[in-house]
Amino acid sequence: MSELPDTMRVIEMTAPGGPEVLMPGTRPLPACGAGEVLIRVTAAGVNGPDLVQRRGHYPAPKGASDLLGLEVAGEVVACGEGIDQWHPGDRVCALTNGGGYAEFVAVTGSHCLPIPEGVDEVEAAGLPETFFTVWSNVFLDHGLPDGGIFLVHGGAGGIGSTAIQLGKAMGLTVLTTVGDEAAADFVTSLGAARAIDFRTEDFVAVTREAGGADIILDIIGGDYVARNIKAARHDARIIQLAFNHGSKVEIDLMPVMLKRISYTGSTLRSRPEAFKTRVAQALRDDVWPLFGTGAVRPVTHRVLPMTEAVAAHRQMEDGGHHGKILLRP
Repeated sequence: MSELPDTMRVIEMTAPGGPEVLMPGTRPLPACGAGEVLIRVTAAGVNGPDLVQRRGHYPAPKGASDLLGLEVAGEVVACGEGIDQWHPGDRVCALTNGGGYAEFVAVTGSHCLPIPEGVDEVEAAGLPETFFTVWSNVFLDHGLPDGGIFLVHGGAGGIGSTAIQLGKAMGLTVLTTVGDEAAADFVTSLGAARAIDFRTEDFVAVTREAGGADIILDIIGGDYVARNIKAARHDARIIQLAFNHGSKVEIDLMPVMLKRISYTGSTLRSRPEAFKTRVAQALRDDVWPLFGTGAVRPVTHRVLPMTEAVAAHRQMEDGGHHGKILLRP
């Protein structure tokens, strides 16, 4: 293995703001602490939280890198004290606390996973953030109703495309909202039983006609909050992962009580390290084998050079992408 450099190229923020604040820079190579591995980045995923942090509303946790990038794939080049699962030369994908928009990143070793069978290493960079998020919120420690209905909002995006595939693989009937015919074709190819065009159809009516949703995964917020409650079946779970249309809403909570609805939400980045380790192990045991059978697959919309991070963020904000946008150093 070649000697490691002292510095690395990165993409950093000059200030909170629009995509144009992302600029190439140079940083010292990250230190590899106890329990960490140093990864030479092959690719990094672009995610919604990256956009929110860039705007100045999602600061990095204490001690984490201020660089964007919550998931990577690449080669382990160094291991800190206490690491026995990984060795230099291993190819992994990993959930990070930040720092992915760089040539190297230090990551908690127990938050790494092997590249799944049959998955290209570049595409593997788009797996950790959405699979950790969807599995921990929807499936981990939760029983699933037999033949249950799973309503996924924003089915063509990264979270949505992951949720559709996992829902289908776990035996749920998946309904999902999309914005056009191309997105409808895309989500049905992933296993959605019904694509609902939110521009021309009422997802509440469609879902209630199907019997009501047992689980609803929402990244929209705004008026969807009240509409989700209407679309939910008795004893349903509604999971809020983002508020793209706003988090301040006025709703009637009486149906939550009458239907015995559980309404939850979470952000992954702030969860304890031990929780993420448990999610990683669950993914390795229960989900990673599904790649080998073809039940789930990575969904990549576009791969761009990391120097084009501005264009990647603009495309994320414009919408219309099907699956993940990735950056390569």
